[in-house]
Amino acid sequence: MRLIPAIDIIDGKCVRLTKGDYSTKKIYGDPLETAKKIEDSGLKYLHLVDLDGAKSSHIVNHKILKSITAGTSLKVDFGGGLKTDSDLQIAFDCGAAQITAGSIAVKNPEIMLEWLEKYGAEKIILGADAINRRISTQGWMQNSSIDVVDFIQQYEKKGVRHVICTDIARDGMLQGPSTELYSDILKTSSVSLIASGGVSRIDDLRILEATGCEAAIIGKAIYEGRISLSELSEL
Repeated sequence: MRLIPAIDIIDGKCVRLTKGDYSTKKIYGDPLETAKKIEDSGLKYLHLVDLDGAKSSHIVNHKILKSITAGTSLKVDFGGGLKTDSDLQIAFDCGAAQITAGSIAVKNPEIMLEWLEKYGAEKIILGADAINRRISTQGWMQNSSIDVVDFIQQYEKKGVRHVICTDIARDGMLQGPSTELYSDILKTSSVSLIASGGVSRIDDLRILEATGCEAAIIGKAIYEGRISLSELSEL
C-alpha cells in the first residue's frame, strides 16, 4: 500500500484542520521545508491541498506547488479549487503528477468527463469527500444528498480509476479511519481507493491495507508526532 503524507495550505503555510473547519486551523510551518523532510525520509508521494483554493473556487497556491515539485522529486497529487481548464493547466504546468477533482465532479460532471478524456484516468483522481456517507463540496462547506458509494460507482462506469475518499467526521480527529465505509466501497467497486482521514497510528495503516485500500493519506498524525516519517518509510 502506498503511503502518502499530506500538506494542506492556507496563507502559504502548512496547516491542519479538524473536520474541515477553517476556524480550527493549526499552523505547522513552511510547505517546502515539510516536503523536503518527507523526501529525505525516503517517501515518494505527497498529497497537497490548496485550502485557500477550495474556499475561493479557483487555484490560489500554485506557486507553492511549483516550489515543491521543483525543489523535490516527490510525486504530487494536487487538489483544491480546480474548477476550470485554466486551473487544471496551471496545476499540471506547476508539476502536479495528478490532480484531485471533487466539487467539480459533483456540480459540473461534463467538465470532469472532459478532463478524463483529455488527460486520462491516471492523471485525474476523483475526490469523494463525505459526511454521514453523503458527498460534501466546496472545501466541505456544502453538503449534498448524494450517497458516496453510488457516486463512486457512477464515476467508475465513466472511466475513473483512482478515488480519494475522506470521511470528514474522522478528518483530523486521530480516532482511526473509516474502514467500514472503505470496505463497503470496495465490495461494489474495483477502483484504486486512497483512504484519507483519521489515521492515528501505524496499526491503522495495516488495517487499511487489509481492507484493500491502494493507498493511505496521513496528515495530522505526522504533525502531532503520533507517527514519524521514519516509521512510515520502514513500512
